[in-house]
Formats: sequence, C-alpha cells, structure tokens
Amino acid sequence: MKRVFVLALLALALPIAAWGNGIDLTNKFGSITISAAGISSHGSQLRSFNGITAAPGHSLGSVSFSTGVCLSGCNGSGIPGDSATFSSVGSSFVVTGCCNPAIHHGVIFSGSFVGPITWTLTSPPGAKNLTYTISGTIEGMLYNGRWTSGTTTQNIFTVAGQLAMGVGHIRVGNTNLVVPEPGTLGLLGTGLVGIAGVFRRKFLTA
Repeated sequence: MKRVFVLALLALALPIAAWGNGIDLTNKFGSITISAAGISSHGSQLRSFNGITAAPGHSLGSVSFSTGVCLSGCNGSGIPGDSATFSSVGSSFVVTGCCNPAIHHGVIFSGSFVGPITWTLTSPPGAKNLTYTISGTIEGMLYNGRWTSGTTTQNIFTVAGQLAMGVGHIRVGNTNLVVPEPGTLGLLGTGLVGIAGVFRRKFLTA
C-alpha cells in the first residue's frame, strides 16, 4: 500500500511541477489618480523583475495601470470610500523595461485586469496618512510571446490627509506572472492517467 501511495504522489507531483514558472516583479513610487473614469497610475518605477534587483535609487523601467469605472463604494465623483470595487472593462496593465541589459528594453508585459478590482482602506483609524490597497487579477502577453493568465497584482499607496483630491502616492507594488510551461496540460493529463492506472491495478489485484 505504501508503494502505491508513493507512486501516486510522484505521478501527481511531476506534471504539476511544470506549472512552477512564476515571474515576480515589484514597483515603487509614482502616483495614483482617481476620477469618475476610474483609477490610473503614473511614474511607478520597476524595482525588481524575476529576482533581478535594482540598485538603490535606480529604476529598471516603469509600471502603469488603469481600471474601469467604479462599480460600488464610490461617491458621485468616482472617489471611493473605505471599500470599493472597480470594473476591469477598459483596464490596462503595462510593464516597460529599461536601463539594464538583463531586462528586455521596451514593453516587458502588456495586459489588463480580468474580473472586479478591489480597493480597501488598510491604515488604522485616526492615521494621519491614509493607506489603501488595490488588487486584482491580470492577464496578458510577455515580450517573448508567452501568454500569462491567473496572475495577481497588489499595489499599496498612501494619501496625505484626505482622499478628496483623488491623488495618492504608490508605496509598493507586487505582481506575480504565472507562465504555464509548454506541454503542461499534456503532462497533467499523463499524471492523472498514471494515478488512475496505479489505483486500477490495485483494485484489480485486491
């Protein structure tokens, strides 16, 4: 029975290992603008990409994004409250590289949000500077033609005083791009068939 269990684990683990091709990137600085048209970011510096870290005070490129209109939790001017949801319709998410030979110059990733984009107040009550987090799922194309899907991004930014002006400053952004390996689906199918075969033989000999 132990041997069957080990074989089952191996058959499942080997194909799933092909999914483990994630690209992580971080960004910092830049501004957020909020209006009735949605949220847009400007001038956020790309600080790291897939483990390549920029020297202090330097940028590897830029990260910019925009959302669609506010779906809920906003006033008539589109300014969100403590919790809000924005549409992904008409959204964008673009990462541009520069300044480092290890990173592709020009557009590294171009995509958009898919599904609702959430906005949440995360600073404690009474804080002088308000802190918000905006997060969502993105998909799109890498510069090498690889499609990514099911990826996530989260940006934390601060607003000095009140949000009424609709402008904030990005403190940190984190994005994970999940790039399936070629043949992943075929390997996954092979693994599942392997598991079925192992247990079928076990039941037939029982």
